[in-house]
Amino acid sequence: MSKIRLITLDLDNTLWDVERIIIKAEQSMVQWLTEHVPESMAHYQRENLMQIRARVLADFKDKAHDLSFMRTQVLFEVMQHAGLNEKQAREMAQRAFDVFFEGRNQVVFFPGAIEMLGVLSERFPLYALTNGNASIEKAGLSDFLQGAYSSADVGASKPHPDMFHAPLQHLGLNPNEAIHIGDHLLDDIAGAADVGMHTIWVNLVNTQRTSADPVPTREVANLAAVAAAVEQIDAG
Repeated sequence: MSKIRLITLDLDNTLWDVERIIIKAEQSMVQWLTEHVPESMAHYQRENLMQIRARVLADFKDKAHDLSFMRTQVLFEVMQHAGLNEKQAREMAQRAFDVFFEGRNQVVFFPGAIEMLGVLSERFPLYALTNGNASIEKAGLSDFLQGAYSSADVGASKPHPDMFHAPLQHLGLNPNEAIHIGDHLLDDIAGAADVGMHTIWVNLVNTQRTSADPVPTREVANLAAVAAAVEQIDAG
């Protein structure tokens, strides 16, 4: 009988290259802004954006973990600086964000990701734990995942224990009955280990772990090896 009853996994840089996706999504949004609100582009520049983001972070500390809200609020302030009234600024900020969000969910899975998800979802409930704002529906993960917890949902970001406790409490499980899979040694591996979960470090870029880094239960160099690592942990 399996002793593992839950698998949680990170999304960004575990299942796909998020930096490449964000760059393309940002490019699509900038093109939209140029076409639909050209006056905003004078304010959507690096130095101005840094100041606006800093002000939004200061004004909305309680929303810092909600990346969708924060980006939309920055866009709203850009629109206001461009001379739009509040109603127009809200509308155009949301429309611009929608363009970004569509691109943000045009993911390109790493080799072996879909196969891994298919194998694991046949045996275990799978839940995403993400500090990002990807949509499991838009990203094509609904067939594999039973749910997802984002930092916006929980009000804290990994490695905060609340992120890892959320699915455990939902299913009424103990930490040692769960495995967390992720690429980040602090956010994923240390965070999950600190609450007592087993961990699988997805090290796709051959990062050299130092003596100060947390030790994962298992380490894999590609996603095709994850299922076997889960079996090893489950076998004890």
